[in-house]
Amino acid sequence: MSEIPEFGPIQMLLVGFDDPKFTGEILPELARLKDEDVIRLVDLLVVSKNDEGEVEVLQQTDLSPEESETFGALVGALIGLGTGDEETAQLAAIAGAEALEDGRVFDDADVWYVTDAIPDGTTAAIALLEHRWAIPLRDSIRRAGGVALADEWIHPSDLIAIGMAAAESRA
Repeated sequence: MSEIPEFGPIQMLLVGFDDPKFTGEILPELARLKDEDVIRLVDLLVVSKNDEGEVEVLQQTDLSPEESETFGALVGALIGLGTGDEETAQLAAIAGAEALEDGRVFDDADVWYVTDAIPDGTTAAIALLEHRWAIPLRDSIRRAGGVALADEWIHPSDLIAIGMAAAESRA
């Protein structure tokens, strides 16, 4: 098996703010998690529309240009592998690297899509977070001959929904 690049699992997080009350807490918390090598910000897109419909955009990444191209190549190759054709995987890796030469996963079309989707006076943020903490665990599992069979995030709201379903089934 070829060596897997040093990318951990990627999570896409979409957050909406109906009545934004930004106090300067979010970006420092992201910085803290980055400094502790818990996460890395692959791409962050924040679109904010004031009450008059004027738009502000913030975009940020922790990846260097080289890391962005490597990430793009990896994503492209994995998508290409899904075709079952090695040549397609190689071409997809090249296309993926080229697509991320500018270091951004979210492009201008994404900005306009989000802008059109949110009402005035609101903000939306889309973050691609790499979970760096998972890399040593993944590597240890692989060295022991293990493979992930499934993984899933379980949120507190999921547990509440399970409880509600159980209560309804008893009623």
